[in-house]
Amino acid sequence: MKARSGIFSVLTLSVAVGAILSGQAMASSHAEAPFIKSRPKLDATDFYMFASYEPGREDFVTLIANYQPLQDAYGGPNYFSMDPDAIYEIHIDNDGDAQEDITFLFDFDNGLANGDQGFALQIGDDTVPVALKNIGQLGNGDNQSVLNVNETYFVGMIEGDRRSQSPAWAVRPDSGLRLFSKPYDNVGSKTFPKGYDNYVRSLSNSGEVYYDVQFDQCPSGAQDGRVFVGQRKESFSVALAQIFDLVNFVPLSSSLADDPARNDLADKNITTLALEVHKDCLTGSGNGVIGGWTTASVRSTQTISLDPTYRRPVDYSGEYRQLSRLSNPLVNEVVIGLPDKDKFNVSEPMDDGQFATYVTSPTLPAILDILFRDAVGASSNIAPSNLPRTDLVTAFLTGFPGVNQLSTVTPSEMIRLNTAIDATAKDMQINLGVAGGDLAGFPNGRRPGDDVTDIALRVIMGALCHPIAVDLDSSGTAGDSGDNLGLCLPEDAPVGNAPFTDGAPQNAGQFDDAFPYLTTPVAGS
Repeated sequence: MKARSGIFSVLTLSVAVGAILSGQAMASSHAEAPFIKSRPKLDATDFYMFASYEPGREDFVTLIANYQPLQDAYGGPNYFSMDPDAIYEIHIDNDGDAQEDITFLFDFDNGLANGDQGFALQIGDDTVPVALKNIGQLGNGDNQSVLNVNETYFVGMIEGDRRSQSPAWAVRPDSGLRLFSKPYDNVGSKTFPKGYDNYVRSLSNSGEVYYDVQFDQCPSGAQDGRVFVGQRKESFSVALAQIFDLVNFVPLSSSLADDPARNDLADKNITTLALEVHKDCLTGSGNGVIGGWTTASVRSTQTISLDPTYRRPVDYSGEYRQLSRLSNPLVNEVVIGLPDKDKFNVSEPMDDGQFATYVTSPTLPAILDILFRDAVGASSNIAPSNLPRTDLVTAFLTGFPGVNQLSTVTPSEMIRLNTAIDATAKDMQINLGVAGGDLAGFPNGRRPGDDVTDIALRVIMGALCHPIAVDLDSSGTAGDSGDNLGLCLPEDAPVGNAPFTDGAPQNAGQFDDAFPYLTTPVAGS
């Protein structure tokens, strides 16, 4: 079944041109819709999909879905376990029909110690269960006797319709086991005297923080992979408070330099679901471009239990219903209108035609005109006037031909990655991605260090209407009048070449150079 809207016509571009201009993703996505704000365990904050740049992993793709936004590291005593009644999924479309061809499913369980009775202490004549999740220090995988809650999970792979069959569960190749341990959150230095990541490594089969796994449904030679699930430091940098205070700053780099102090998320954590999968397992019979997104779902019927237990405070029944969806972040926050935010979260990419007006006639540029017309020295409207915004349709819904467009074009909102483009080493990455000449970065997928906020602010205000820094007309000068894409004209976007920014730094130096790339979470104490 194809998308319900017609296929948009886009300009055929060269590989270099398309790579430089696609502005697919925008920024992080925290509590972006009214209903999902009430269900933080199901709230996806960021989705990354990129060619692995760890040395020696050139044939692999990394998929990262972050959940549970704005975690205060000191948020005890229950901290941030995943929902055992939900399923969390990462979907891959490799033929362009905007439907999942491969789904990786995470299924969690949270069990109390001591046969689900929990730890208890003898207090006088009474045996009394303790109130805390841990009652001693953690440092090795074999001292779980002090951990009152054991969080475990399975990782499965489904080919085709995600609800058509049961997952084939990934296994640990060293033991054949399919059950994995989710590390306890980083509650503080006294709980983890040998260091938090040393504790995490002690649980795995690899000697690192991740597990080595095997996906038997992948083709022969492409079955080996990695999985990490656990708390990490918030991976996105943004001046969050000022942005949603009617963008309470002038967003121009000429007056606003990058400053770590502007990152309101610097002391926050998130929960990461990360996979590294061989690209031959993901591409199928398509053209080597894949689209990806993450979702979280729960069963359709919920009943508050009259006799709640630790495992079952709520009774669920019925089929699974999707409540959260994320690929290109900030789409639901500032592109989709308030009446449709919850609808967008439960929808599927193949049905994104119903939201097309939000892309072809976006409201954000009009709001920025109201806020910043005077600040940028303009005497009239600074919002792009090329309506419908075919430049944004290309960026958000179709990808660019020859670069990150799948073999069939079904307009749909997802991150797209050309797996044939080699990864760029960490110390060589450019945080503006392909716009800065780094073809392995955003919007050819999205890496943690790509500064998608700055790129997206410029794209939404019409950067694609101006000549680009590529010598399209072979004049010998990149960026001259002959280097316009033809999607729109410079006069359509009066500030399309302005250096918009939020002033919060985002670059590869903030991350590791090995899977899962995101760094040790902030300690609670």
